[in-house]
Amino acid sequence: MTRFEQELKNNVFVSSFCTRCDKHVWPPSDMCNSCFGNVIWRPVTRTAKLIEFSSKGDEVFGIVEFEGSIRVMGRIMTASALQIGQMLNLTECNFDGKAKFVLAPIV
Repeated sequence: MTRFEQELKNNVFVSSFCTRCDKHVWPPSDMCNSCFGNVIWRPVTRTAKLIEFSSKGDEVFGIVEFEGSIRVMGRIMTASALQIGQMLNLTECNFDGKAKFVLAPIV
């Protein structure tokens, strides 16, 4: 299991960060995908911007962006109308064979 997966199991969202390039390495890796340098692991902010969303039945899911460069798909827990660009909070993350992200609108 990778560091990324293990941290998700503990409800902690981390990403690798290249100090030479000064950027997130996404998808996370043990080396930078641009300069092949070493990376450090650091927590990702739990606030994300809604990029796109859709629904299927009662479930709402969307693509969100963390820290201006990390995009993931997650389930959105809401009963209210959503808007592109709206800020969401990561309420839960986990890993059970694949990464799972659950978000809720910031009110």
